Amino acid sequence: PPPIPPPPTMPKGIKASELVTREYTINLHKRTHRVQYKKRAPRAINQIRIFAQKAMGTADVRVDTKLNKEIWRTGIRNIPFRVRVRLARMRNEDEGAKEPMYTLVTHVPVASFKGLENKTIDE
Repeated sequence: PPPIPPPPTMPKGIKASELVTREYTINLHKRTHRVQYKKRAPRAINQIRIFAQKAMGTADVRVDTKLNKEIWRTGIRNIPFRVRVRLARMRNEDEGAKEPMYTLVTHVPVASFKGLENKTIDE
């Protein structure tokens, strides 16, 4: 049988050059399963970066300090099971930047994760 093609990194019909903002719920519990305690919070931040790269199609991902504080709030071992994030693809204004776009990842505080879906925010 022919080899299975890899899944697309961007949803079909979406250009990586468009400015867009989306909200996602990231399940950190499954992404840090079987990771030793002293590496949990750093691995969670890394997994958020990987998630944002795949969802937004940009190599440059910047994690907001408030999101970092939320992950580390209960220490290196006990990270939250889930976290709600807002991914914003923005234009890179730096002179001589390698990437034309970057993704800013910010924390969205929610009372409960029940019934939440991924959504695109119109600005």
